[in-house]
Amino acid sequence: MRRTHGTRQGTRSILKRAKSERGRVNIGRIMHNYSEGDLVSIVLDGGQQKGMPHRRFQGMTGTIESKQGRAYVVSFSDKNKKKTVIARPEHLRPAE
Repeated sequence: MRRTHGTRQGTRSILKRAKSERGRVNIGRIMHNYSEGDLVSIVLDGGQQKGMPHRRFQGMTGTIESKQGRAYVVSFSDKNKKKTVIARPEHLRPAE
């Protein structure tokens, strides 16, 4: 069998949702408004495919740069490189 090389390869454990969260859309997370400069963590939601960043950014913490449509532009540093990710609010959570 040939190995797949898609964007969601190897995400069985990363995109798995808890049993209590299956089948539900967390409306509070979708409707949450962020302002520029807010600290957020990228936590992928496997139930929503739209606006999902790549799996390599799971668990990263960054700041909101701006809003782009329904999504937000999040910037963070990956080792010494500054990176930006466009993600919808269902894949973001406020960082403590």
